[in-house]
Amino acid sequence: MTFVQKTTVVLSSGSQITQTWYTAGELPGRWRVDTDQSKGGTLYLGDSTYQFTGGKLAKADTGINEILSIAFDVFSQPAVKSETMLRRMGINAARFHETTWRGTPVYVVGAERGDSTSKQIWIERDRLIPLRLLENTRQGRTEFRFSAHAQAGGQWVPGEVEQLVNGKRRLVEQLTQVRTNVSLPDALFDPKRWASAPRWAE
Repeated sequence: MTFVQKTTVVLSSGSQITQTWYTAGELPGRWRVDTDQSKGGTLYLGDSTYQFTGGKLAKADTGINEILSIAFDVFSQPAVKSETMLRRMGINAARFHETTWRGTPVYVVGAERGDSTSKQIWIERDRLIPLRLLENTRQGRTEFRFSAHAQAGGQWVPGEVEQLVNGKRRLVEQLTQVRTNVSLPDALFDPKRWASAPRWAE
């Protein structure tokens, strides 16, 4: 899968920074995000994360991209693996209830009714697609919203992902040029070949 992201970051001053990101994924668990044209970006490989600046490795750590995992990986892996992923994210899948959001019936995973503080995912009941991810962070109450879903390759893909912190918009990602079943070289997901791997967008 590949797609192009128009990424808008809203600064505390109110000004905005807009970039174009190029994302390639081999589901589940292998993602490459090229964030600019100076060979910077991030590789997400299983439980490992590699950040690059100027074509060189700047940082390697453990962790996953929760947004990509929730929006895409869960549809291409066994449920037991998704349960493990949720636990590592700090979501207790044993806590569960049903409600509505904006008139749409949803399942809430990670919180019982009335719990507004636990980390939780809201999933549309009918299409089983993620709509919200809520959690408390150092910045405050943080919410990701997934919207404008459309089908691509038999899978629902969000057209927009929005982050709000304490109710204020901080980040917007708009996905376009979504392609599925594309051929991607292994070099694209090799940390040692980050700078030399052919870029799919070129």
